Amino acid sequence: MKKIILSLVVVTTLSLTSCKKEAESTEPVETAAEASADANTFKVDATKSSIEWVGTKPAGKHNGTISLSAGELSLNNGKVESGKFTIDMNSITVLDLKAGDGKEDLEGHLKGLGKEEDADHFFNTKKFPEGTFEITSVETVDAKTTVNGNLTLKGITKPVSFPASIAVDGNNLTLSSESFKINRTLWGVNYASKSIFDNLKDKFVDDEIELKVTVTATK
Repeated sequence: MKKIILSLVVVTTLSLTSCKKEAESTEPVETAAEASADANTFKVDATKSSIEWVGTKPAGKHNGTISLSAGELSLNNGKVESGKFTIDMNSITVLDLKAGDGKEDLEGHLKGLGKEEDADHFFNTKKFPEGTFEITSVETVDAKTTVNGNLTLKGITKPVSFPASIAVDGNNLTLSSESFKINRTLWGVNYASKSIFDNLKDKFVDDEIELKVTVTATK
C-alpha cells in the first residue's frame, strides 16, 4: 500500500504538466423539488448518515466514508417529495489503511491539503468545506425507486441519479442507495485522470468513483 501512496504523489507532478481538456456534462441541472404544505419533515441524523466511497487505479483501490452534517427529507403519503443534505468534505476518511501506513497522507491528498497549487486537483476542502445534494424528483417504476438530484462539489453543480430503497418506520425514515458511480472530473477533481492528462501510462486513477449513500432521518 505504501507503494501505491508514493506512486500517487509522483503522478501529481506528471499530471500537472500535460493537460488535455476539462470534462463536460451536457445533462441539464433541474430545479430542486419542493415539499407540499402537508408534508412531514424528517431531520437527518448525522451520526447515522454517510457516503461510502471506493476509488480505483491499476495498482489497487482505496475505500472510505464521508459524513453528512445536516439535512432533511419531506414525506407525504409515504413518498419522499423533496430533500437536501449537506456533505462534510473535511470528514473524508480512508478505511483500508491504518494510521502510520499512509492513511493520513492519502486523506490529506484527497482533501487537497498539500501544496496550494495541487489543491484544485483534489477536493480542496479549505476552500470548499461542504458539498450538497438536493433532490429534484423521486421516481418509482416497476417497484424500483430512483432518486434524482443535484450534487454540488467544489462549487460545481451536476445532476446525479441513483437507485435507492426508502423505508419509513414510525418517526424514522431511511434512504439507502445501491452502489452507483460518478465521474469525479465533472466536479474538477482531475488528479491523475487519463481523460484529462497525457503521458500517465499506468500511473492513473480511474475517473469514476463508486458511491453508496445511507441517510437516516427522524421526524
